[in-house]
Amino acid sequence: KETSSPSLGKDRADTVIVGGGCVGVSLAYHLAKAGLKDVVLLEKSELTAGSTWHAAGLTTYFHPGINLKKIHAYSIKLYEKLEEETGQHVGFHQPGSIRLASTPTRVDEFKYQMTRAGWHSTEQYLITPEKVQELFPLLNMDKVLAGLYNPGDGHIDPYSLTMALAAGARKYGAQLNYPVQVTNLKSRSDGTWEVETPLGIIQAKRIVNTAGFWARDIGKMIGLQHPLIPVHHQYVVTSTIPEVKALKTELPVIRDLEGSYYVRQERDGLLFGPYESEEKMKLQESWVTNGVPPGFGKELFESDLDRMMEHIEAAMEMVPVLRKADIVNTIAGPITYSPDILPMVGPHQGVRNYWVAIGFGYGIIHAGGMGKYLSDWILEGEPPFDLIEVDPNRYGKWTTTEYTAAKARESYGFNNIVVYPKEERFAGRPTERTSGLYDLLKSKCSMGFHAGWEQPHWFYKPGDETGYKPSFRRTNWFDPVGREYKQVMEKVGVIDLSPFGKFKIKGTDSVKLLDHLFANVVPKVGSTNISHMLTPRGKVYAELTVSQLYPGEFMLVTGSGSELHDLRWIEEKVTRGGYKVEIENMTDEMGVLSVAGPYARQVLQKLTNEDLSDSSFKFLQCRHLKLSNIAVTAIRISYTGELGWELYHRKEDSVPLYSAIMEAGQKEGIDDFGTYALNTLRLEKGFRAWGAEMNCDTNPLEAGLDPFVKLNKAADFIGKQALKQIKEKGLKRRLVYLALETDNVDPEGNESVWHNGKVIGNTTSGCFSYGTQQSLAFAYVPMELSKAGQKLEVELLGKNYPATIIQEPLVLTEPTRVRLQSKGENPKI
Repeated sequence: KETSSPSLGKDRADTVIVGGGCVGVSLAYHLAKAGLKDVVLLEKSELTAGSTWHAAGLTTYFHPGINLKKIHAYSIKLYEKLEEETGQHVGFHQPGSIRLASTPTRVDEFKYQMTRAGWHSTEQYLITPEKVQELFPLLNMDKVLAGLYNPGDGHIDPYSLTMALAAGARKYGAQLNYPVQVTNLKSRSDGTWEVETPLGIIQAKRIVNTAGFWARDIGKMIGLQHPLIPVHHQYVVTSTIPEVKALKTELPVIRDLEGSYYVRQERDGLLFGPYESEEKMKLQESWVTNGVPPGFGKELFESDLDRMMEHIEAAMEMVPVLRKADIVNTIAGPITYSPDILPMVGPHQGVRNYWVAIGFGYGIIHAGGMGKYLSDWILEGEPPFDLIEVDPNRYGKWTTTEYTAAKARESYGFNNIVVYPKEERFAGRPTERTSGLYDLLKSKCSMGFHAGWEQPHWFYKPGDETGYKPSFRRTNWFDPVGREYKQVMEKVGVIDLSPFGKFKIKGTDSVKLLDHLFANVVPKVGSTNISHMLTPRGKVYAELTVSQLYPGEFMLVTGSGSELHDLRWIEEKVTRGGYKVEIENMTDEMGVLSVAGPYARQVLQKLTNEDLSDSSFKFLQCRHLKLSNIAVTAIRISYTGELGWELYHRKEDSVPLYSAIMEAGQKEGIDDFGTYALNTLRLEKGFRAWGAEMNCDTNPLEAGLDPFVKLNKAADFIGKQALKQIKEKGLKRRLVYLALETDNVDPEGNESVWHNGKVIGNTTSGCFSYGTQQSLAFAYVPMELSKAGQKLEVELLGKNYPATIIQEPLVLTEPTRVRLQSKGENPKI
């Protein structure tokens, strides 16, 4: 048993970590081990109090996310050697784990996951029912069609793990102080913090909130409402089962996905834990409204076996020896959920030097990897790899308590649901974040959810099969999206792009700031360009369109999912560099409509006296004008690659503007289109997407963004020196453009790319090209395999399909076609 004495030890620290569960202690260990002096962890009662001590301790290499696999893999590798490093026993068992498929759709899902595992180093296999039975002989095999097997998986004792990390943290010089409660946090004008405790004040350069289900209370001290809610998670432990005791080797962990539970061996018995449906599962909502009860630390909730009965019955059918087993222990404890189950990890927008590592529904497997990830980011100024899916800034003021509760219910209940490509989940929707056109369009289309917004994916016509019908193959949206594609290519279409993140930047230093932030040149007044913010290591942190509306006044536009991710980065650089600028986030006040297609000019010209001709309003120009007497900022740009304008306007003008455009376009056959068609149009034109072809894992040169990177500009932009070195050394891999021969399945991104029987790369995004009637994908491959004409294979749903690298783009953009026509050349469409 750990002993401690309450003391602060010091009144200054580089980093103060608030919360002594496995995540906080792992961060202290990693920061200290990396050489950071003055790391202080404050825990209000004792280490592991809260959610850590009662966790079931499962560890798995599996994760459907791409980079979260790296977090899992790092954790397991760390836990394997922690005992040797610290001298502390950790109770790590690695009997492997098997996910069971008992429906054909689930087998498809396993194949879908296997193609995403091929380009990762961790072992994962699709195994036959015979192999499943061999590994877990106590199963009833009647329904088992396949297994997804991870040999290195298992479980660890959470208390012992945390104590080993704590021993390591102390060994490298971190201070772990408890019981010391943080009573208040005060930010100082220089960006440092005063951390108030009953024992005095520590002044800290930064604070990291790792307080588990107390994280909300810590956030409230500085005016933040972290969208977190405690969930009652239950599991039961049985007495000795003779058939288990008789086994020579430990059973692998079983996850029965249709039954929604896990089973693992616990000594000579079994441990069984279900995820109840969203109707039956229980939230501790009173803790959100009233805070966590003062004395709660190593207590549990009252168990409720009735809630678990259908899962217990499913488990007894799948593992018949459970029928005769006695339950000796039932654990019902709080675990913290964010709306989407994923944790919130990283620096928080709007508050200087305040970091979080909170909302861990799976804290034990995430603790090691997240401690390392966050430590690297803190020490090196940029994340070691891209994990935007756990960015705390994916949530904003639209994330209400009601939304958090509805989503946490859904996420818990859907824990073992089949995860499809293009997945949509509907609880808590719509939020307050609807565009001006939502009420007008909601019954006409299938809506998607983007950072709180509703946005049309595709539109219905009479005879279409409506609604959300997910599938691993082509489904009900396939033909309608082809129709919308044709609409934009042949006539004119309108799309609601209001979810874009939109910032205004002005002030005496605005030009200087943007010159430092972006790798591209600063556009002239009345012009727009595509610009990238790079990290110091030369990775692509963000892609934005930048327009200089008036001298020194800019509008920056980014994707919906990147709004606060990008804003935080910009604000941090402004503060650090002392730039005199004002930044205004206009995202919620401003609507955006895009009009695109060969008749776009004809339609818009009817609504304004301004000359919209090519000579007067050129590609990548922006100006203020009135359309049907409605003020808009019009930019001649379109992600479709066709003739088009983006029209930025007050949200309250969205309906009259949309109505005027639709009315004006009747003769031209105007119609709506959604984001699925937009994606096809941009892929055919070879346009890259942030989050797919480029992110913090890629540099702009390998991504083919050279035209937007001005290494010869005078300003020393962030990442410039690193990029020069990357260029000198030469690239190891390159983004290529693939044409695929498939049947009724299309690439989505993150699939394995094969050559000569080996995985050599991965796709980043893909779709069906309606223009050329074939599948298309972007992929990263080694330089030596990157030439046009190279034959490769792409794995889709367990089958390798032939792919050929082709010259990009498949379809030339409208400005390029116009330029070639003016030279008398005949451009390909």
